[in-house]
Amino acid sequence: MADSTVNTNGQKPPIPSPQSDAVSLKTWIGVMGAMLGAFMAVLDIQITNSSLQQIDGAIGATQEEGSWISTSYLVAEIVTIPLTGWLSQVFSVRWYLVGNSILFLFFSVCCAWSQNLGQMILFRAGQGFTGGVLIPMSLTIVLTTLPKSKQPIGLALFSITATFAPSIGPTIGGWLTDNLGWEYNFYLNIVPGILLIAIVFYAINPQPLHLERLKQGDWWGILFMAIGLGALEVVLEQGQEYDWFGSKAIQYLTVVAVIFIALFIWVELTRKQPFINLSLLVRRNFGISSVAGLALGLGLYGTVYILPLYLGTIKDYSPLQIGEVIAWSGIPQLFLIPFVPKLTQRFDIRLVAAVGFSLFAVSCFMNSTMNHDTAIQELRWSQLVRALGQPMMILPLTTIATANIEPQQAASASSLFNMMRNMGGSVGIAALKTLLTRREQFHSQRLGEFVTSYSPQTQQRIDQMTQYFTRQGADPTTAHNQALKAIANVIHRESYVLAFNDCFYFIAIGILISGLALLFCKKVKSGGGAVAH
Repeated sequence: MADSTVNTNGQKPPIPSPQSDAVSLKTWIGVMGAMLGAFMAVLDIQITNSSLQQIDGAIGATQEEGSWISTSYLVAEIVTIPLTGWLSQVFSVRWYLVGNSILFLFFSVCCAWSQNLGQMILFRAGQGFTGGVLIPMSLTIVLTTLPKSKQPIGLALFSITATFAPSIGPTIGGWLTDNLGWEYNFYLNIVPGILLIAIVFYAINPQPLHLERLKQGDWWGILFMAIGLGALEVVLEQGQEYDWFGSKAIQYLTVVAVIFIALFIWVELTRKQPFINLSLLVRRNFGISSVAGLALGLGLYGTVYILPLYLGTIKDYSPLQIGEVIAWSGIPQLFLIPFVPKLTQRFDIRLVAAVGFSLFAVSCFMNSTMNHDTAIQELRWSQLVRALGQPMMILPLTTIATANIEPQQAASASSLFNMMRNMGGSVGIAALKTLLTRREQFHSQRLGEFVTSYSPQTQQRIDQMTQYFTRQGADPTTAHNQALKAIANVIHRESYVLAFNDCFYFIAIGILISGLALLFCKKVKSGGGAVAH
């Protein structure tokens, strides 16, 4: 033992200095490039939502058919995210990012040039399959290229892609659609995409390819995952349109999803070299954080789905006006996010996350008391509260999830965490679609019980409106029918407003419970995940 403490001259070796936490400019450029890619991919999930009506008209699709434009993107994305960790090891991070970035640009341009629904669905799926790679890879690069002391900065940048991009997507999409045309929602990717490719070539160090791993690939697990998650995503996205289990197609797809997801989990937990390590989910912090990530997806994507729908349905806002409302929860985040790493250094990260989730829940509770007159003047306050809470959600949540994750597990952890968040968005939107329809029917029935021909107030209102339409030139019978239709429209409008309120209440409860659950995680120190440089 003594021989191991002296060198050949009989002297003690010098004490090694601690590893420097200095990060080169080239590394930071690489991180920023990865964030640019993730921002583009997340933005493309939401950017078309405000222009679907214009896209449907241009390619000759009905509203029901046009819903597949978003579904195809989300199905492809949810399938590719779990594959990212393994494929980045096979093809190397540099070439995997470059290849998918080039294809993402190609499919974006193809979407803009689409002439019919089939082409749009195909190219939109290509966008999702290649763009979905960019989301988990950004987190992987943070965890594997930055020292722990610098990871909070990297995670703050990642939080911009996760929370700011969904918030600002409808704003950008609305402006582009109103001023330039819906095609520019896709052309928007060209310049940042070229910049992304250049940054990856410059800043991401080349690594050897390991194509031989394709021969030992977990192909059964990949097949089961692709079929299971793909079927589940279609069920979630299209279930409401097809009356859920009243449709044979939805019944069959649900059975397929259950069977193949079960097979996928079994293969991954029993195989010696799975393509993704599902056992990470049993770790206390990662498991709780991943479940909270489901709620985060519900909140982020659910509010951006419900609020524009309210503004378009009840207030008849244009895409640009809807974007202006949503921007109040997006733009302020740019000024708040830089302060979050300091908060995580001074306070318990679990508490910071819980406060962020609570603020988001409060903003949803504020939206659960809307009436048909609620407009941007009232909504901006709830949007500002949401903007305050969102940066305090994703960064601490990611920090808790990645704590004590080994370097070799970083890719799996990133893929799982991002998959859970995106799945939360899909499950959440599916639940909100159903809840909105069911609660509108419920409130319409309840309001109809009070608005009857036997009610003196109702009869008086019918008489007043009949006289109004008569003065406008209608004959008495037509005027009476118009009065009844006008009252029915008011009932329909008010029942929808109440249903929208119920949806926000549902989101608020889910977010609040998840935020409180984070307090049961093990305490971790600020400094990002425990993945070594």
